[in-house]
Amino acid sequence: MAQVGFENVLGVVETTSVSCPVGRIIAIEDGRLIVGGLSQFAAMGDLVRIQTPDGFARGEIVRIDDQKIAVLPDVPLEGLGIGVRVALLGAAKLAPDDTWIGRVIDPYGEPLDNKPLLPGTMPRRLTGKPLNPTTRRGLGTRLETGLCVFNTLLPIVRGQRLGLFAGSGVGKSTIMAMLAQRISADVVVIAMVGERGREVREFVERVLGPQGMARTVIVAATSDRSAALRRRCALAAMTVAEHFRDQGKQVLLLADSITRLADAHREIAVSGGESASLRGYPPTTASMITTLCERAGPGEGQMGDITAIFTVLVAGSDMEEPVADILRGVLDGHVVLDRRIAERGRFPAIDVLRSVSRALPLAATEAENKLIAEARRMLGAYERAELMIQSGLYAAGSDAAIDAAIIAWPKLDQFVAQRETQNSEASFASLAQCFDAKSKGTQKGNGDAALATMAQNQ
Repeated sequence: MAQVGFENVLGVVETTSVSCPVGRIIAIEDGRLIVGGLSQFAAMGDLVRIQTPDGFARGEIVRIDDQKIAVLPDVPLEGLGIGVRVALLGAAKLAPDDTWIGRVIDPYGEPLDNKPLLPGTMPRRLTGKPLNPTTRRGLGTRLETGLCVFNTLLPIVRGQRLGLFAGSGVGKSTIMAMLAQRISADVVVIAMVGERGREVREFVERVLGPQGMARTVIVAATSDRSAALRRRCALAAMTVAEHFRDQGKQVLLLADSITRLADAHREIAVSGGESASLRGYPPTTASMITTLCERAGPGEGQMGDITAIFTVLVAGSDMEEPVADILRGVLDGHVVLDRRIAERGRFPAIDVLRSVSRALPLAATEAENKLIAEARRMLGAYERAELMIQSGLYAAGSDAAIDAAIIAWPKLDQFVAQRETQNSEASFASLAQCFDAKSKGTQKGNGDAALATMAQNQ
């Protein structure tokens, strides 16, 4: 692990301001602080330091006019009043450092694990610097994930941006944890946006453990923190990922969740006077999400890549709600988790037919693509006839395609649930075995046996 050097200490000294403009609170309204005396110095998104009864707190500027500014504080408004001092800190920046690996930090780059932490020597704006789209590389090689379904039907490649869409309690966090442990990467950066407080420690100690944390940086802003801090969490995590990407490292970024990020952005935007017109979300929600996602992906030149997985909470499995719809249009694939699959006890509860990896067909060989197409064909045929099969209205031998699907479906369902595998080659070998029963015995006899077995299971 990298050691803290003299450059880190010197960087702190050089970036510390000895003076800053100071204003005072002149009004408190709609959850915002109205501050006078800073309009001529302030810029949108700048940070301020607010004097509170317990010391100091930060806030973010969300609106400016020629006489006053509006500030969204990071703390509750209790104890604040007219005349309280507010100091302008300037643009929100973060200075990631290699010593942050293995640490849990907040969006300001301050430690949450009660250990000392110094910033790096190169502060970065949280908004990032866009890469030239004409010089970025294409998607890279297929990554090993340790999960059969992602090694075959839904491959993940270097630089890919994937969405994980699920309702609450369907297994989204479990999949995130497995991918964090098993996907090959030099550094893993995890953004925990609006998570429950107990889950942060549980994720560090039980899910990742010392071995997982040895390559991981966690940026966390729990659900009890301010909207500004929760929105800044995803931006800070992306900034940390870019720090390691620029060193040529392969980075895995996991952001959980974009829905809570959008909720935080809505609160901030409405406080700044923006109208909520997109089914409750302000118009800037789309640009905020797409800008964040575009910062991930393949690098250019000697840079590494940022392989990103963004989770989305979809209420009632509504894939047409604004956040899900925005993400599907900008990502390189999406994985849908279905509550009905989870309720019958199959995990991960991935609905393969509704999920897509845009890394295909390039991420697989011709033979592998044929296996994937065959699996999807079988699953599709079974889904179309599922109601008849479950109600006992289908007679084996009526349709050859459905007969074959009935035979293959139990094995395919079991295959998707497989969590342990050596590599993609072994996963495709397992997938091929799902179709072996088609060539054994008579189709009608196999279909009758499969229907009988499924009737007992249901």
